[in-house]
Amino acid sequence: MEALVMSDTWWQGRRVFVTGHTGFMGGWLCSYLLSKGAIVSGYALAPVTDPSFFHAVSLGKRLNASIIGDVRDLDTLSAAMSDARPEVIFHLAAQPLVLRANAEPIETFETNVMGTVNVMEAARHQNDLSAMLLVTTDKVYQNNNWHWPYRESDPLGGKEPYSASKAASEHVITAYANSYFPDLGIAALRVGNIIGGGDWADNRLLPDAIRSFAKAEPLTLRNPRAVRPWQHVLDPLPGYLQLAQALAEKGTAFSGGWNFGPVASDCQPVAIVARQMAQAWGDGASVQVEETSHIFEEKLLSLDSAKAHAELGWSPTWSLSDGILALVDWYKSHSEGADMWAYTQAQITKFEERRT
Repeated sequence: MEALVMSDTWWQGRRVFVTGHTGFMGGWLCSYLLSKGAIVSGYALAPVTDPSFFHAVSLGKRLNASIIGDVRDLDTLSAAMSDARPEVIFHLAAQPLVLRANAEPIETFETNVMGTVNVMEAARHQNDLSAMLLVTTDKVYQNNNWHWPYRESDPLGGKEPYSASKAASEHVITAYANSYFPDLGIAALRVGNIIGGGDWADNRLLPDAIRSFAKAEPLTLRNPRAVRPWQHVLDPLPGYLQLAQALAEKGTAFSGGWNFGPVASDCQPVAIVARQMAQAWGDGASVQVEETSHIFEEKLLSLDSAKAHAELGWSPTWSLSDGILALVDWYKSHSEGADMWAYTQAQITKFEERRT
């Protein structure tokens, strides 16, 4: 299959519905879509952190609609989606934290599984819909701690509540696609460990590092040897948009699972990434290794993105080092009171210039 070329003009005036727009990755996706001229409506819970990317860039006032609601509430979700009349849907709303999933498994399964059911159910009644993309995670795969990356054809699995809930949500996507959307292009997007400015979630490496470094306190690592596929939040987004266009124009030929991961050299242990962060931050930054975690987490995980490269022409733009420098600059600019919408758009422009 010949790789397609993304057309930025394709997005101008296109109606897009994004669940999870108040979250870190959802906020960056909306910002990227707005830079392409899309008409974006969002549906999500209120931001769970203070500060948040959503508030830092004043995203709510820049959208066509910003609805605060729960994906577990089918009636409210359906009404919001119908008002938006989407041509493209991106579903990102989820409970995304491994430790919280272990502490609150019922909420995690309800949000990640039934939330996906509700999005698919609401989408059944959208007459203008031409593509639907649902973001899951790299952790949907049955992880055997192999030393080679996982491909889209590898079996799904999950040994703890977070990964099991996300794998289950992919079975929901497949069931709905086969049963109710025989002609609609629908894709499940599997990405690596996303990093970037504006993430203030608890118990995640990069936000924890920013909080520690800003206070000149050492960052304590709970799982320093775990290897993860790290990538800046902007890196998969051109692939998302490229795939959405392909789904809309080519339909089910592009349906199914898609990996958007970093190059192999950017799959690094937590300890190495933390030390790179400390070096990029400079004065006041240090790392302390204490293997204190008693929560099960996979030790080794990476993604094979050959399919996206061959069929979409997508490949990562920023290296891990580039991404770390970009996120440090974002947080420092925020702490200095910069206009973070303008700064975020400037980072998008810089990223796009590297792609050309």
